[in-house]
Amino acid sequence: MEFADTFEMDSPKRADKGVLCQGRNCWLIARSSRMAFLIDAKAYFKAFYETVKRAERSIFIVGWDIDSRIPLLRNHGEQKLPIKLGRFLNTVVRKKKGLHAHILTWDFAMVFALGRELFPIFRLPWKTCRRLHFYLDGEHPIGACHHQKIVVVDDAVAFVGGMDLSKKRWDTREHKAHDDRRIQPVGLAYPPVHDVQMAVDGAAAAALGDLVRKRWKKATGRELYASGQNKNYPWPPYLQSDMENVDVAIARTQPSYRGQQAVREVESLYLDAIKMARRFIYIENQYLTSHTVANALKERLQEKEGPEIVLVLPEKCDGWLEQTTMGTLRFRVLQSLRQSDRFKRLAVYFPHVPGLGEDRLNVHAKLMVIDDKFVRVGSANLSNRSMGVDTECDLALEWQGNPQTAGAIADFRNRLLAEHLEVEPKDISAKMERLDSLVKAIEVLQGGDRTLKPLAMISSEWVEELSTATELVDPEEPIEPESLVEEFIPEKSQRPYKKRIWGVAVFILAILGLAAAWRWTSLGAWLDFKSLKSWGDVIRNHPAGPVFVVGFYGIASLAIIPITVIIVATAFIFGPLQGAAYALLGCVFAATLTYYLGCLLGRHTVRRLAGTRVNRLSRRLGRHGLIAILTVRLLPLAPFTIVNMVAGASHIRFRDFLLGTVLGMGPGIAAITVFEHQLEKTIYNPSAGTLSLLFLIVGLIIFGVVTTRRWLGKKSQGVSD
Repeated sequence: MEFADTFEMDSPKRADKGVLCQGRNCWLIARSSRMAFLIDAKAYFKAFYETVKRAERSIFIVGWDIDSRIPLLRNHGEQKLPIKLGRFLNTVVRKKKGLHAHILTWDFAMVFALGRELFPIFRLPWKTCRRLHFYLDGEHPIGACHHQKIVVVDDAVAFVGGMDLSKKRWDTREHKAHDDRRIQPVGLAYPPVHDVQMAVDGAAAAALGDLVRKRWKKATGRELYASGQNKNYPWPPYLQSDMENVDVAIARTQPSYRGQQAVREVESLYLDAIKMARRFIYIENQYLTSHTVANALKERLQEKEGPEIVLVLPEKCDGWLEQTTMGTLRFRVLQSLRQSDRFKRLAVYFPHVPGLGEDRLNVHAKLMVIDDKFVRVGSANLSNRSMGVDTECDLALEWQGNPQTAGAIADFRNRLLAEHLEVEPKDISAKMERLDSLVKAIEVLQGGDRTLKPLAMISSEWVEELSTATELVDPEEPIEPESLVEEFIPEKSQRPYKKRIWGVAVFILAILGLAAAWRWTSLGAWLDFKSLKSWGDVIRNHPAGPVFVVGFYGIASLAIIPITVIIVATAFIFGPLQGAAYALLGCVFAATLTYYLGCLLGRHTVRRLAGTRVNRLSRRLGRHGLIAILTVRLLPLAPFTIVNMVAGASHIRFRDFLLGTVLGMGPGIAAITVFEHQLEKTIYNPSAGTLSLLFLIVGLIIFGVVTTRRWLGKKSQGVSD
């Protein structure tokens, strides 16, 4: 029986005189003999380093992201062990017989690929100790992610919070505008970032060990067992605890998936904690888009004797995509909160750091302090998806009538505000005692170069006109595939007649505009066709030109470069006839290469790369022969390379695969090369004749696609069983 099971039977269901209630708003309440708040990644990474090097039995790392290249220590002098995460873990595990490290991180969506380490060192078996186990976890609903950030060492010490062991996380509490140590592995600087992690030990750490082992089993199907006790207590000797002998609650979010019941403890704890507040609610969070949390805050603001609410948020979301989606949703929530602030008790701030220019300090923390009697730190954002879609883990504790615990919570809150306002914690404490108001204390201490500034309501004219697709970025519940289809491809998908006319008109104007720009602006000089043709002539006239082109298709397929781009380039260099022939040869070569790569890697590895839906579809199609291959070639089911690898790892015969590739891609290649040739002529020499022929070719392609899809629909009715 696991520790968590026994603890659930033996522990009390509710902490005394407080909000924490095991089974309602938390999974477990477990004792920690020591607890420490680690503010910002310099403190956390050092504590992680010092704890892991004392490990004897087990190291568990669960995260949204991980990067083996990051240095854990910076400017710390000579160390006996490597400081870069990948080498550090390998060295520690290799040196200690019987020590195993298990790393479980999210099998991320491709939209995040450019921001991640492409081939983590943990996945390369010839560079890792055999007792270091790495796995990408994709066991979650469509559109969800694994967002927990947990480290457990020997079931004795654990870390939980908002920080992954990844790039763009490390920073000091000074958050300098320019810091030479704040560099990504590729050598690029990044703006300052603020975050918090909590360290616990004892029964609380052991319970988190159980939580991680359950995640590992769901992801891999393999059982892990609790390690024996570490004779050498791994808590770093230098790390002073903020509290001792406290009961720590573990709150989770787990979406419903494959028979697993949904867990919404994170949300329940937020709602219960907000309801219990009497004096103030202090929140730091990366986002603020949760409808349920926003409604709970609005109710408290409308009470005549309700608490003050102080929100510390980033000034802007990180990047244009987040700003357009999550930033827009945050605007709506803040607008609603301010409209509900009848008694002027709401204060919304962002940390201002001078000298950043266009950059901003990234508030990545996820924490709440209430009345200096309750505190929570974890991975959960104040977003809809953190309440019910993504996996999350938060730790929380309350004072339980103990003045020392309340004092430690107040000190933590003072340290946070002192950091943002660039004052001393004692200044915060003195102002709070004199003014008996968190908002007034902040207002009195504002005004320095580095300070908290009111967050302005930045509106956009199109905010209220955004489609439901923006809401899908931050759903409240897992999205069913059928819902996505209904959202983006409704039954009546035909556009109104006028809209179709406008679409055609826009397309024609775009072609004419491009031709005009090429002819009468500097665009033609910037990218001259004669220069491009001269480059193409070098390849075309070289004796090994065709071999080079066909070989490049293989390289491009391994790099997952869109095959259509290569086909267009081939047509541009060799013309429509030769280009079509070389493109077809190149596609067949690339398809064969990646087909056998799929055979070599095996179904499990390909499933992790391609996703379970593509793999299941391929196995079903494998029973239907040539029509199935034609279907996956002519319908946009997945990228070219992915389809090839999945086919190789499935039951599809190579003969059917090869013939289906030739017959399925041949017409498309011919259409692309002819279209490219005519588009080239139209742009270089626009006239009524060239434009008419171009539109005729486009019309024939559309007619061919529609006709082919209808034919495939009739032939493959039994495919989607």
